[in-house]
Amino acid sequence: MTAAALIGMCLGLKAAGVYPATITAAAKAVDGSTTVTSTITIKIDSLIDPSRRDRLLNGLRQDGYQGFMNVIWTLPAIGSISTQSAKVDVKYAWETMVQNRRRLVVVADKPLFFLARDAQGRAGYDLTVVELQFDDRNGATGTMAGAARVKPSPDEGLVLQDYSAVPVQLTVLPPSK
Repeated sequence: MTAAALIGMCLGLKAAGVYPATITAAAKAVDGSTTVTSTITIKIDSLIDPSRRDRLLNGLRQDGYQGFMNVIWTLPAIGSISTQSAKVDVKYAWETMVQNRRRLVVVADKPLFFLARDAQGRAGYDLTVVELQFDDRNGATGTMAGAARVKPSPDEGLVLQDYSAVPVQLTVLPPSK
């Protein structure tokens, strides 16, 4: 079963995040009476170079999902996303400002996990995608797809197709002072 969500990776100015950064998020997925919780650690050494980002989005526009994958596989790792038992390399991290909030989109070129009733991997769901929106105290909320694919959207962004039966909600607490 799949769920669709819109990830707008629109062209825009970089926001005020400081890198390198380590973000620890509480992850929660609820499906009926079943709740799965975990801790996700996102390490970002730097945001993607704008020329590499342009190559990636051009690959998606010109050759669809396979064009996106052909480019992302060639990019260097700029961080990682991990659980207690698995880790994937981040190849894309980009910030924009959306409604006066800092928005960070992070993409790894391998799936971190599958959340599905059949517990089987599915060909073509090769990405891990995280979207976080930060508040003015540097806390954040967002979503994560542990096995996803993308396609171009009419507004120059990406449409995320998540293999999970339910979305994974992320919460990042602001740093204590």
